Order: sequence, then C-alpha cells, then structure tokens
Amino acid sequence: MELYIEQFKALGDKTRLAIIWLLNSVPGDLCVCEITDAIGESHCNISRHLKILKGAKLVKEKKEGRWVYFDLAKPQDQVQGYIMQALATIPADAFLEMAARLQLRLSLRDGNRCVDGVKSNNWRRVVNKVNGKNDINEK
Repeated sequence: MELYIEQFKALGDKTRLAIIWLLNSVPGDLCVCEITDAIGESHCNISRHLKILKGAKLVKEKKEGRWVYFDLAKPQDQVQGYIMQALATIPADAFLEMAARLQLRLSLRDGNRCVDGVKSNNWRRVVNKVNGKNDINEK
C-alpha cells in the first residue's frame, strides 16, 4: 500500500509529471542534462525530482561515465502498469514547449548518447538559432 501512496504523491507534482511524460515520449533513455534543458529548471531541482521518482520505483537510472541516464521503470504490478498507461494518454498539448525543447536537445547527441552538459555552449547556440539570435551571449 505504501508504494502506491508514494507513486501517487510523486506524480502529483507538475515537474515530476513532465519528467515522466518526456521519458514516455522518446524511445530509450534520457540524460539528466537533456531533461534539465528540456524542462528549463535547474539541474539540482531536476535531480531532486528524479530521486523522488526513483524512490517511487517509477524510473530507473543507469550511469555511463560522467553521464546519468533515466528511463521509465518496468511496471512492478498491474496497478503500476495501469498508472503508466494512463500517463501515456496525457495529451501532448500539455507539454508542447518541453517536447520541442527536448527534440532540439536530442539533436546534440552523438551516437544516440548525450555529449553536452547542462546549458552547454552547443545548447545555447541551438536555442539562439531557433530564437533568431546570433550571439551566444544574447539573452
């Protein structure tokens, strides 16, 4: 019973719900850097939310060198399976901006793996290009 309570509490936060939605929207896993840049919150904040989701057994992590990747955890039972199915039906409209930012961030991958840290110069260049800015230091 406690695990279900923990899972529903974890999903009651908009950032954690966004993380789950983003993980569900792509095949494979996402680096913390990619999640951070897609959502636009601090690395520290995203890491805290991922820790809560991991504790609720909704996500799993895998370390590769200095990179930490997250993916949805395999449902442990039928209830968790239904929860994940329900989350998959959330309309994309709710996350359009984050989804677009994630696709931009994923374009920086090399060999389908993250190679740029949080808010890297490459990320700033891509965002500035999309926003019509030329100078990397423009805000």
